[in-house]
Amino acid sequence: MSENGEEIKQNEEEIKQIELPASITVRDLAQVLDASPIEIIKTLMANGMMANINQEIDFDTAAIVSGEMGFETISRQVEEEEEQEIVEIPLWRKKLEEEDEEELELRPPVVAILGHVDHGKTTLLDAIRNTSVAAGEAGGITQHIGSYQIDHEGRSITFLDTPGHAAFTAMRARGAQGADIVILVVAADDGVMPQTEEAIAHTRAAQVSMVVALNKMDRDNAAPDQVKQQLSDIGIVPDDWEGDTIIVPISAIEKTGLDDLMEAILLIADDLEIYANPQGDVFGTVIEAELTKGRGAMATLLIQNGTLKVGDTVLAGASYGRIKAMFDYNGNKISEAGPSVPVSVMGFGDVPIAGELFNLVKNEKAAREQVNQRQVRVEKQEEELDPVANLEQLFERVQAGEEDELRLIIKADVQGSLEPIVSSVQSLKSGGEQQEIGVKVIHAGIGNVGENDVMLASATDAIILGFNVGPDNAAKRLADSEGISIRKYKIIYHLIEDIEKALKGMLEPIEKKILVGKAEVLAIFPSGRHNNVAGCRIDKGEFHRNGKVRVIRDGKVAFEGDIASLKRHKEDVSEVRTGFECGVGLKGYSDFEEGDILESYVIELVSEF
Repeated sequence: MSENGEEIKQNEEEIKQIELPASITVRDLAQVLDASPIEIIKTLMANGMMANINQEIDFDTAAIVSGEMGFETISRQVEEEEEQEIVEIPLWRKKLEEEDEEELELRPPVVAILGHVDHGKTTLLDAIRNTSVAAGEAGGITQHIGSYQIDHEGRSITFLDTPGHAAFTAMRARGAQGADIVILVVAADDGVMPQTEEAIAHTRAAQVSMVVALNKMDRDNAAPDQVKQQLSDIGIVPDDWEGDTIIVPISAIEKTGLDDLMEAILLIADDLEIYANPQGDVFGTVIEAELTKGRGAMATLLIQNGTLKVGDTVLAGASYGRIKAMFDYNGNKISEAGPSVPVSVMGFGDVPIAGELFNLVKNEKAAREQVNQRQVRVEKQEEELDPVANLEQLFERVQAGEEDELRLIIKADVQGSLEPIVSSVQSLKSGGEQQEIGVKVIHAGIGNVGENDVMLASATDAIILGFNVGPDNAAKRLADSEGISIRKYKIIYHLIEDIEKALKGMLEPIEKKILVGKAEVLAIFPSGRHNNVAGCRIDKGEFHRNGKVRVIRDGKVAFEGDIASLKRHKEDVSEVRTGFECGVGLKGYSDFEEGDILESYVIELVSEF
């Protein structure tokens, strides 16, 4: 192939160029390079750097990774405007726009308290309402969402106490979505932390106003100016620094600065002009729900419009029921509640999903009809959008003695559904004469499928099952790029039945072409009287003598068949790997052209699940 040396050299010089900013996250770099985030992380590890998918790396590090993947990097000189994610306005706010303006009245503001773990959120709320919630919390960390209402100088303020620990990110997001104003608690002796930034992101996504409570000012090592600088660096500029965010120094322990904080809340509320129609349509948000002994399904509801009364029939998502009893935040029985009032209600047939919008319906029959209509729409959407999930080579690995279990990650909407699902699937097993296949639940949890679930599935070769939940956008993109299976269900029986079929090998296998190598034809050589051999360079993967090849020309498949010969330096070889040149002959085909792309693949039987 020496006669084509100049052409080979030219191809080697055609390296793809990309522009990169001064810093970039691992996720974004993977998208730019059209590679898997896991592949980027592995490359970083090989170069002595540990990083996660959300971590930012500098230009020089990104250039090293890109270079190893065949890219030449150019520094982006022009600063790009940061794209802000456009988030849809919460549904309850849209419904409020339908109310008659003449009947609207000012309502108490709803305030969510967000921030990093141990920065004093619950202690602050405890100081505000003069109770001792923090002392009764497990480990001093809030484990649930509580709703409370206080009076300050004759005006009511409703508070949502949301957890600040990283494990409760989803709950924290729900708190922000139900609020008009957010108090971001930042410890003056600790500063901006990861959950602080997450809380800010949730607040921005919910499109609500923010006031910062600079807590622990009583500490000797408090550094308020340093914290203000940290906040300014992430776009939260204090009002005394010519910004638009009110920052109030406080001490929840010493109970100092609390009046100033309440005044800031009411000042923002007056500016926002928060309205509702007490006589209008009743709707609001499910703050929390649980199944209790004696009372059944109990739900904490935040009324955002209208007046909720005992005896009303409430519909929240797929859950509904006639309210039998209603309690205020102190546990006292009440008969009705108006806008911005948090109440605990009894009467739901099953546990509603926290974060759902609720509204009133005529009766339980009407509620059932609406639920059935929603179910039909959801099932139709799932039929159209359901992703392909599979159990790749499971049974082949079992027969080879390499696998003896099906690994699952299970996510559900509520704990009441999760427990019976996990219990049922763990008891399943299917055996044969050689080996028994069992089920192992790698992880089970409440909430949507997230990126961490997908990363765990990739690391453990697990399949993700969602019951009444699905993946968020980021998780779906990562799952698609990693080939991770995410299967959604609405009926427990169907979920269990599919797993049983998979274990018993009853799912009909399909043939799937697995790409193992890619090469470019650089020259054509005669071989025999009527045959030609393609002189190639392997650009990706590897070619095997017993493999199959498709010839791609102008983006279309020109031929597909078996490899007849595979040679290097005129010697027969069994395989050729990336970066090496070789000669490829195909059975029944010799019409090669320079520039053709050869894709080598193997056919595997895959069980669709």
